[in-house]
Amino acid sequence: MRNTQSTRLLFELSQPGRRAALLPPLDEQITAAAEPLPETQAADGPPPLPELAEGDVIRHFTNLSTLNMSVDTHFYPLGSCTMKYNPKRNERLAALPGLADVHPLQDDDSVQGLLRLLYELQQMLAEISGLPAVSLQPAAGAHGELTALMVAHAYYAQRGEDRRVVLTADSAHGTNPASAAMAGFETRAVKSSPEGLIDVEDLRSKLDDQVAVFMLTNPNTLGLFDHQICEITQAVHDAGALVYLDGANMNAIMGLSRPGDFGADMMHYNPHKTFSGPHGGGGPGAGPICVRDFLEPFLPAPTIARDADQDHYRLEYDRPESIGRVRTFFGNTGVLLRAYFYIRSYGGDGLRQVSEDAVLGANYLLSKVKHILDVPHGDRCMHEFVASASKLKKEQGISAMDLAKRILDYGFHAPTVYFPLVVDEAVMIEPTETESKETLDAFAEALFRVTGESGDLVHEAPHSTPISRPNDVAAARKPIMKWTPKDS
Repeated sequence: MRNTQSTRLLFELSQPGRRAALLPPLDEQITAAAEPLPETQAADGPPPLPELAEGDVIRHFTNLSTLNMSVDTHFYPLGSCTMKYNPKRNERLAALPGLADVHPLQDDDSVQGLLRLLYELQQMLAEISGLPAVSLQPAAGAHGELTALMVAHAYYAQRGEDRRVVLTADSAHGTNPASAAMAGFETRAVKSSPEGLIDVEDLRSKLDDQVAVFMLTNPNTLGLFDHQICEITQAVHDAGALVYLDGANMNAIMGLSRPGDFGADMMHYNPHKTFSGPHGGGGPGAGPICVRDFLEPFLPAPTIARDADQDHYRLEYDRPESIGRVRTFFGNTGVLLRAYFYIRSYGGDGLRQVSEDAVLGANYLLSKVKHILDVPHGDRCMHEFVASASKLKKEQGISAMDLAKRILDYGFHAPTVYFPLVVDEAVMIEPTETESKETLDAFAEALFRVTGESGDLVHEAPHSTPISRPNDVAAARKPIMKWTPKDS
């Protein structure tokens, strides 16, 4: 039985006079010698904070922690989000005093070790992407998109070209059109073909002298590698525009295919997804970008440079064409360091195996799930695939949301649902390269069991969580950000 105290707020558990520690009265001599606090600075009473014993506080937070799902405790089949287990080795290395205790205002000479690691990370990201110039500043994947589009804007401004349109795929991550709008561009969508790939003819019809950038994800959000990619990038370049690759799905192709080689001019990494680092909870994050050499002058300042003698590293601020700083100080170096350690641990052959294992796991799970749910776009995928609960909803009244809620009762985090929008009742599943065959078998078995359950049992799920089905729309539109006592 769940302890109901575990979900009550500290304010609700509070009892007047309870303390975590009892301090003796001050010595009379100390009290007499102390300067009295001016009345204007004295509060009328103690702050209205909860009053509890130390054991109550510890028990409260420990019980709360057991309510959480995490990659350390549960399987996260979140398509598009790549919630994989991150090696604890990288956490320990990033916490070394010579890295964790560095202050951002230290001069370059006192942080040579850190600058060297970050410089080497730039080189490795350039090699993996096939794009030679790198900025580590952006603080998230979407921030990387925005930064790259600002670089493109500066590039066209220097050339005297007034290009105002960014094309995005209709299956794109929602951050693509949002980033384009924030960078001052108008967005237009390019349709998908019945096979779930870019409709090349629709793309060609929308390419004109107003188009600045075409943003696409490859492999795309349906988990498919677009075999037309070289034809697509050539068409965009022929129109005088740039190709931006959303690097969210690099964990499917690193070591196998390089965006620069198939025609991308700019891209971002999600290092927490492709490599290693904390994911979720609002940060901290990082979203480094890689660009072609002709875009390098416009990258944010500072970048990390190595002097000619190759024995000294420095932050390079002298960049007259730079779009300027996009992040306080240098960026989230703690996350970047975790990516560095991940890459160094695996090496080139290891990164290739990571991609191969991600693809293998996804195809294995697809082969089992396709007998339970329809998979509209083929029997093969890259690192993720998108099933549909449309038929299940029509025949049994079980929607994608019902499926996602009920699977929580089986001890699995819900897959991504209702994205991408091009698939009705979408159920987007990504097992990642870190999960075992036994875990994938258990997840497929749980999906199978849910599809055979009664409507009421599924519609009212989850049954094992403190809160079952909150009103998501009301929570987003009218959030309650403070606690109010019942008697107030």
